Amino acid sequence: KILPQSTSPGTHHPQCSGLLAKQYGNICSLWGGPYHIIILSGYQAVKQGLIDHSEAFADRPVTPFVLASTQKRGIVFSNGHTWEQQRRFGVVTMRKLGLGNKGMESQIEEEAQRLVEFFAETKGQPFDPFLPIMRSVCSVICAIAFGHHFSNNDQDFLELVKAISIALKFGSSIFYVLYEGFPHIMKHLPGPHQTALSALETIVSFARKEIILHKENRNFHEPQDFIDFYLFQMEKRKDDPNSTYNEDNLAQCIADLFIAGTDTTSASLTSAMLLMANDLDIQDKVHQEMNEVFGSLPSISYKERKKLPYTNAVIHEIIRKKYAFLFGLPRQCVQDVYLNGFLIPKGAVIFPDLRSVLLDPEHWEAPEDFNPNHFLDKAGNFVEKDAFLPFGAGARVCLGEFLAKTEFFNFFTKLLRTFKLEPPGGVEKLSEKSVIGVSVHPASYKICALPRIRTP
Repeated sequence: KILPQSTSPGTHHPQCSGLLAKQYGNICSLWGGPYHIIILSGYQAVKQGLIDHSEAFADRPVTPFVLASTQKRGIVFSNGHTWEQQRRFGVVTMRKLGLGNKGMESQIEEEAQRLVEFFAETKGQPFDPFLPIMRSVCSVICAIAFGHHFSNNDQDFLELVKAISIALKFGSSIFYVLYEGFPHIMKHLPGPHQTALSALETIVSFARKEIILHKENRNFHEPQDFIDFYLFQMEKRKDDPNSTYNEDNLAQCIADLFIAGTDTTSASLTSAMLLMANDLDIQDKVHQEMNEVFGSLPSISYKERKKLPYTNAVIHEIIRKKYAFLFGLPRQCVQDVYLNGFLIPKGAVIFPDLRSVLLDPEHWEAPEDFNPNHFLDKAGNFVEKDAFLPFGAGARVCLGEFLAKTEFFNFFTKLLRTFKLEPPGGVEKLSEKSVIGVSVHPASYKICALPRIRTP
């Protein structure tokens, strides 16, 4: 079979791939410059691609800008032997760091408390929650990678947050498209692409400084963070000619953690604050459930989420309805493969439209509505859904999925136990329009955080 073709020049709007799917089917192709692009839409097509043919779609496309910024290092944009080693190490190390256990979760809880204190300092006055949320999420990544937090006033930390923001904004700009199309010209010209490359180097340099400090104070016997474990792995494999464990890959792995882990979680939490301020009934139900189950206990751990079916459903519905990516990161086909009868040629770039999965009408009763009942049965029990795939699936499923879920749960429950979130006075409802970039954020808004009186 020949894939249905689209001559549409753009797929930059969240609804665009949906329109393509309606006209050309859930597996369709188009050409973007020299790239043969295959778009998978809806749960069934994405499942067939990412899960049923996971190994065939295991690579990432290495475009000119990706090559210039990562040199095929790290986890997110590496392939082959390098990716296999770095990915395996990342998975194992995340487990060793105790994500979900009290050790690591206590650091997340500490950062959530710092965010609560910032909200309290606003004294009920309108404020924009995005930057403080982003700083807190970034600080959690610092704790994982480096073993310690930075002060929100630390200049190097502020430069890091700024660099992450610059790098991510560039991915949705016309200069990014120009660089990918004309790299041999653009690399010699000034412009935002040079600023973005400089910002990405700032993130890597930040990591390299911490690597130097860790090397000066080696802790092989009791590794405490990602760098400790990686340096130990380098030492173990130093005589292995096939080892890809080196400081360049380590620095890029840390940069990957910051780029992939900061913006998406920040976007989701910012959307959560907006949705709760706009729906006081749901917000009050969440607070009531937490209060009835945990009373005056100071914190709720992620492993206790099953005791809060409604709250858990609300969190999942926020992530579903306000999916933080436009599509999902692209894959590249490593071999010819047939998908639902269509030939997907080796080298094709695969865009799994995860947004379409989260809005698939065959799996969600009211996909366009914000409705926590999507994750509840008639008895009010929480229900897992196969079509809940915001973190992807298969060989390239998000390495930080468990971390992101733990962060979201801790930040969300801590804030909603402490405050009632409302629109500013005179504003009936906050706008839920999105700003489209590499990730999808709510448009800038302000809320008021009013202290709640916790009943025993």
